Amino acid sequence: MARQTSTHPPGRHTRSSSARQSHSLSVVVAGLVVMWLFLYARSDPRTHLGAFYGNAIADWLGVFVFVVATKYFFEVGSGESRKPPAHLHARVGRFLLAHSLTVVLALTGVVWVLVYQRSEVDSKTGQVIGNIVSDWTQVLGLVVLTKYARESGSKEGN
Repeated sequence: MARQTSTHPPGRHTRSSSARQSHSLSVVVAGLVVMWLFLYARSDPRTHLGAFYGNAIADWLGVFVFVVATKYFFEVGSGESRKPPAHLHARVGRFLLAHSLTVVLALTGVVWVLVYQRSEVDSKTGQVIGNIVSDWTQVLGLVVLTKYARESGSKEGN
């Protein structure tokens, strides 16, 4: 059977394949979060497997936040953030633009802390939300730390 070739010139993609490529990482990671939620909802959190599912939710939610947040928000000086386009500085306050990633992570982190305070600590939900608060703190810490600290041999450390 002969393999069909694309009718598009090399390097060109259709709109749907371009969108699929542009968002495939966030879609796959979101799917993993949903899978862990599904598995955790049907598990016993007192077992090793149930506890693993709860931790996996928080860990993969942290990865999802990192993938999506660093795509849309900026943190000037952080190796984990992309550079803001120059034209946005004229329209938005310099501070909020330069630190939007930190602002968004901090504000949403406060929401998670408030939700955690109102949850039952020993419940399935309370355990998962506690893990999410921990991961959120790690992501925020990574963004802030990479503004000031460098690691020799890494992409950002040069």
